[in-house]
Amino acid sequence: MTRDTSNLGKVWAERMTKSERDQSFADSEPRDAATLMLIDRSGPEPKVLLGRRHAGHKFMPGKFVFPGGRIEALDRQMAAVSELHPDTQKKLNERVATPTADYARAFALAAVREVAEETGLLLGVKREAPPVTPGDIWAEFAKAKVHPDLGQIHFIARAITPPRRPRRFDTRFLTADASAIAHTIEGVVGPDSELVELTWVPIEQATHLDMPTITGIVLEELLARVEAGMGHDLPVPFYFMIEKQFFREML
Repeated sequence: MTRDTSNLGKVWAERMTKSERDQSFADSEPRDAATLMLIDRSGPEPKVLLGRRHAGHKFMPGKFVFPGGRIEALDRQMAAVSELHPDTQKKLNERVATPTADYARAFALAAVREVAEETGLLLGVKREAPPVTPGDIWAEFAKAKVHPDLGQIHFIARAITPPRRPRRFDTRFLTADASAIAHTIEGVVGPDSELVELTWVPIEQATHLDMPTITGIVLEELLARVEAGMGHDLPVPFYFMIEKQFFREML
């Protein structure tokens, strides 16, 4: 772990620090969560898939976000056709109390499951036989005979919600290529759903949409990763707050 002293890193950390937020709530421990950014690099400029949250939600109403959520107990038990790249697994296990292979893979599987639940897009590989699933939360993958493929997952950034916020998460931002979409469940996104619309947007344009500060910064981190070649061995930025100041360290 090294403190990022680059000018760009300092700018991003300062933007996080200056973001307006109410820190008057009772403090709580952040919960492990995962977010997945689908990226389409088939055209002249990379695009990402964003969803707009329902305006009636208490949490980030109307904001553009990536699908994601907290890790469920069954996530780490789900089978996959390939496992995480060793470098990705290592970085997901840094700065944690009990690092294990199952703990790291749970982030990737939670992200894949949340994409399915919120967008209807099942990521992985279709096979003749369905995958063995640990419970109902993975039932759609069995129905569609889609097996998660963790080797396609890249780790882009980690961020912990500041103290004294109403909800706190220790989130891993992951990415996968749009070619990983193996099946689509129709009717998941709509006016009465958690996400009311999905849109593919060039990364540079996406940063100007109405979204949380961290989402915009991670989009810029994703673009930088694409330009650097998307290697699993590239350092991963970790954002966290100490005494009302954000820091950016590299995992």
